[in-house]
Amino acid sequence: MAKRPASFDATFQTLRKLLKPYEKTFDVVYDEPGRYYLASKTAKTRSGAAIWFGGVQMMKNYVTFHLIPVYANPGLLEGATPALARRKQGKGCFNFTEIDPAQVKELSALTKKGYASFIKQDWSRGA
Repeated sequence: MAKRPASFDATFQTLRKLLKPYEKTFDVVYDEPGRYYLASKTAKTRSGAAIWFGGVQMMKNYVTFHLIPVYANPGLLEGATPALARRKQGKGCFNFTEIDPAQVKELSALTKKGYASFIKQDWSRGA
């Protein structure tokens, strides 16, 4: 198996730092090399599983940043730059091999908006 580029480690750590401040609100589900995820302490799906907030994971060809509030509320992406929009895969994932400071800043602001949206949701009905 080919070794991942060194940029993946730096990208992973940068993306992990974007989620780290939210540990006070969410449970850390995974915190291991190459995988870091946060989930709600109280909000559950209908099946009883914790609702995930976000995470970052090193994959074979990229580092993926999951932000579940974007999946639940696509309007959070209004005004996103084309550079960030190109990184979006699926409904709530952004893939990077490297990340530049402008994307870090934008993703940080999006994560903050996503957090506010997540907290405002009425999760009492389940997902």
